[in-house]
Amino acid sequence: MRELTAAILAASRTPEMRRYVTELLLEVCAVDTTPDADVARMRHAEDRVFRILERELDTVPFPAARRERRPLNPAIQTHPAFSLLHFTKTRERPAGLPPETVYADRTNLLYRVPGAGGYEGPEGVAINAHVDVVKPYLPPRLDGNTVYGRGSCDDKGAVVAMIAALRVLAGVLQAQQKRLAKNLLAMLVVEEETGGNGSLSLAIDRDLRQHYGSILVLECTGNDIHPANRGAVWYRADLQAPGVNLFEMFAFVNEELEREGRALKAESRHALFPQRPVQTCHGMIGHYGEHPSRICGEVSFNIGMAGPLTPAAEACVRDCLEAALAEYIAVYGDKTKVSDRTTGRPKVDHHYDLVRTATGLRCDVHGSSGHMGSILDNDGAITKMAGFVRALCRSKAKIALHSGGTVTLSLAGDECLDVLTLEGGQGFVPTHDIGEIMARVRRAAQHGAETYLRLCGRRHTGRTVVSVTYDKLHNAAFDGDPDSPAMRHALAAAKEVGMWRDQVIKGWTVSCDSRLFATEYPGLPVLTSGAGHLEYAHGDGEQINLDELTTSIAFIATYLLRQAGLA
Repeated sequence: MRELTAAILAASRTPEMRRYVTELLLEVCAVDTTPDADVARMRHAEDRVFRILERELDTVPFPAARRERRPLNPAIQTHPAFSLLHFTKTRERPAGLPPETVYADRTNLLYRVPGAGGYEGPEGVAINAHVDVVKPYLPPRLDGNTVYGRGSCDDKGAVVAMIAALRVLAGVLQAQQKRLAKNLLAMLVVEEETGGNGSLSLAIDRDLRQHYGSILVLECTGNDIHPANRGAVWYRADLQAPGVNLFEMFAFVNEELEREGRALKAESRHALFPQRPVQTCHGMIGHYGEHPSRICGEVSFNIGMAGPLTPAAEACVRDCLEAALAEYIAVYGDKTKVSDRTTGRPKVDHHYDLVRTATGLRCDVHGSSGHMGSILDNDGAITKMAGFVRALCRSKAKIALHSGGTVTLSLAGDECLDVLTLEGGQGFVPTHDIGEIMARVRRAAQHGAETYLRLCGRRHTGRTVVSVTYDKLHNAAFDGDPDSPAMRHALAAAKEVGMWRDQVIKGWTVSCDSRLFATEYPGLPVLTSGAGHLEYAHGDGEQINLDELTTSIAFIATYLLRQAGLA
């Protein structure tokens, strides 16, 4: 085994392998696999990526290996983990499309390697990665030792690492005239980012389940190895109340959602999650933001004045903003004083701009974007804006006194709305059931609305003005056995390739497709690992370091060797 591991390390570090990995990653990242209401466009993009991967898999020298396009099963729509197909909704098609239409002629890609003697049994080893990415699409580029672009980190880097690891392992075994004892099953899936329906189709496939007894899901863990994942739910809050300023009400809803998130974090004592990764992310408000789990980095609102914008009125507005900013920084930190690891510049250049307009002022609020799991490293513009709005709400009478007319606050570009929609995510760990999280987030949003309504002298209740639903991603948290045979093999492989130095074993601070397999099959060893760092996933500077990717390739190949064994 030691001789084979040394050969794997050598093969994964050659200039030829570096060139191969770089070129393949740039090629697959050049295909835009973001979700789209035009399902035919998605189908075409997935097919393009799969054709590239099939071309490469066909050159991997595993005896009797075969690939398969396995259709997505529309029956997943009856499963509790199914994510509704909101990405298919348009103004002309508000109800979206049914699963039968969305999944017609769409597939996942499987690659199957029999064990010795053609064995393909329930002790087989599965590995999983996803080919879809989040919006907005960013074309790939190579800069020195780093590949930039959407998907480079999450998760096409992992896809390429899987292909390269299979190639390295097969080549080493062929050269040594060895065969694996157990079979391998590689899963390349769609729709992880929209909720996991691609992997769900495979997880509920009972026939396929007869061919694997453990699974390694590749994600951007910084080459750490995790036997557990935190959970996440994506909320949608629709605010609707005739005669009420919905934008002002949002600010108080946001405040209660943040408070509830902090309470959940305080309650989240768990041995595998000592870091308490219980993040609250607000990704979208009105027309701002791209994704519930992508931190919104820019948003603007208007401070309309019926009277003239006097120097005293403007000074009062600035005082309110500065006081609110000081409160925000006390809780979330000042990201103008934190450097971005990529650029060396501050995460946020400055917090806001106050611009004079024909009707008063516009406040442009600046933050820094990224995956919701990196919220502590970034800066949520929506939450910052909510603090500004609450401060201005409480001082509207004073500002109006200086300007000689009423003051109105509104979301820039969405000044006249019958319904204001907020979307975001709440993370949690196995100390909490997903149903409890949903109920508490809903109550918090309604309580925030009631707080605002009391300030306005209104008698509405939160239930009548705020509707909170969870039709998108709703991922349960799970905790696996940190001492399972699969985890022991993974740690041994990681030590052999220099990826593990006896650090504390923890759950991953993010939710991914791992939880679908872990919750569908309690007791199944489900591990998560891969190159790339969470702080870059979903961000504007998404990237992956090629040295880290090379290490991941060596680890994957060595882990598969150990877990499958030799005949």
